[in-house]
Amino acid sequence: MTEFTPNINIRCVNTGTTLSVPGGITPAGILRQGLVSLPFTPLCVHLDNTSQSLDLPLYSDHTLQFLGHDSATGQRVYTRSLCMLLYCAVAHTLPGTQLLIEHSVSRGHFCRVEGTELTTEKISRLREEMQRLVDADLPLKRHRGLTAEALPLFEAQGLRHKVDLLLSLHKLYTTYYSLEDVYDSYYGPLVPRTGLLKTFDLIPYEDGMLLLGYDNAQPAVTPSPVTQHKMFQAYKQYLDFNHIIGVSYTGELNRAIEKGLAQDIINVAEALHEKYIARISDEITQRYHRGGARLVLIAGPSSSGKTTTTKRLAVQLMTNLLKPQMISLDDYFVDRKHTPRDADGDYDYESLYALDLEQFNTDLNRILAGEEVELPSYSFEKGCRVYKGNKLRLKEGGILLIEGIHGLNPELTAHIAEEMKFRVYVSALTTLAIDNHNWIPTTDTRLLRRIIRDYKYRGNSAEDTLRRWASVRRGEEKWIFPYQENADATFNSSSIFEPAVMKQEAENILSRVPQDIPEYAEACRLMKFLSYFTPVDPRMLPGTSLLREFLGGSSFKY
Repeated sequence: MTEFTPNINIRCVNTGTTLSVPGGITPAGILRQGLVSLPFTPLCVHLDNTSQSLDLPLYSDHTLQFLGHDSATGQRVYTRSLCMLLYCAVAHTLPGTQLLIEHSVSRGHFCRVEGTELTTEKISRLREEMQRLVDADLPLKRHRGLTAEALPLFEAQGLRHKVDLLLSLHKLYTTYYSLEDVYDSYYGPLVPRTGLLKTFDLIPYEDGMLLLGYDNAQPAVTPSPVTQHKMFQAYKQYLDFNHIIGVSYTGELNRAIEKGLAQDIINVAEALHEKYIARISDEITQRYHRGGARLVLIAGPSSSGKTTTTKRLAVQLMTNLLKPQMISLDDYFVDRKHTPRDADGDYDYESLYALDLEQFNTDLNRILAGEEVELPSYSFEKGCRVYKGNKLRLKEGGILLIEGIHGLNPELTAHIAEEMKFRVYVSALTTLAIDNHNWIPTTDTRLLRRIIRDYKYRGNSAEDTLRRWASVRRGEEKWIFPYQENADATFNSSSIFEPAVMKQEAENILSRVPQDIPEYAEACRLMKFLSYFTPVDPRMLPGTSLLREFLGGSSFKY
């Protein structure tokens, strides 16, 4: 008797057509049969606005959108797949060692290998094995099975942090992948075949190596690494701290929370923040007494915690007998009619030229010369600067603190003597990892902060924030990240317990994103990420915690 497979209807967003196809077909199968013709090479799909693999069988009606190298989802899928490729190469070339993929830096991902010294020759062998796997065009097989059956596979490969995580989650089923004789899991889909991973490189970097994917502007080439030594050292400090307290991975954090140690972890992590801010304050004070550092510029990307860092730094400077006074960069916006526009035609408030640089520098020079200056206030309602009699004169022992995204850009204070300036870069450099091969992107930490803040204090829904995030990221790439290494000090505003504390609030907001809009895919991805964490009650946070800037309940006024 012949088995009958009923047809299903697949609406393809790319072509605007509806296909009638046999149930059980995969998106890759739709392409192989020539049912859809595309001008690009797909890496994955959005299936009913959720991110899925090209080899996922389809058994009911769906809306399908193929995604390529130019999409954020495609970029993540490609990077994850490269990590699987590298892990397989390490298993084949350096048996008995453990690959650690730690964080993004210098336009790539920093990796170490425990159990061996990484020489240039070994890195070259790894690169050659990765190329062999690509040339062979092997399947990256997707498996969905009982967690109890997946655990022995990971235990046999020595992936104890992955095992710890799965045991802490108590999930009945697990999705994982295999490449030749190697098994691994990731918190998102991979490409179906290694032949799609043609663009990559592996180069020596610091005490490890840098895994490079494709350049977003030119998918056929790898990006040129940039110098980020200061950022790397900031990461390293916190990674060392994580190792000392025994919480480097999500499974370890979950286990500590279950044992009732959440408050202890919060107390130690908050103390570390205060210690680093105090160190920065001491360095500023030393320069001040040597005749410099009258102007402290605090910069960083969106939701990095610049405002609370500035307020906590002011407190520490006062303990050093200085008198901090603050100026807001936002008050120096040009009149709205002169504001630059972005690629979408919207006002680009993240552009350096949205500020009246000439007036800003004139006022700063007068203040530093000891004059009294009337400061402007920017009226977003009127779209122009207004003067309300707000005057500032630098007091004896006074020091100016200016917080804003452009603080490290030399053009912002081009007319101020260099010896007068001290630059602080603030970013949420997340050092907690999900497991050996799954890191937590810094941008995800900041995005979750912004979603919560925008919802609670600015009346914006999660979909509003998600919709604007790509534009925010483009602004950061252009106006902030190129100047990171100009900093005199770097402050890492992330906390090891952060995802656990934000979990319930963020999930509540993200769960309201409707399924019939494109932003639903990103909301689902973030929800899956948060599902890995055991929640922690935000009431455990002290009033001075940087996270209070986003969650509420801060002892500081904003």
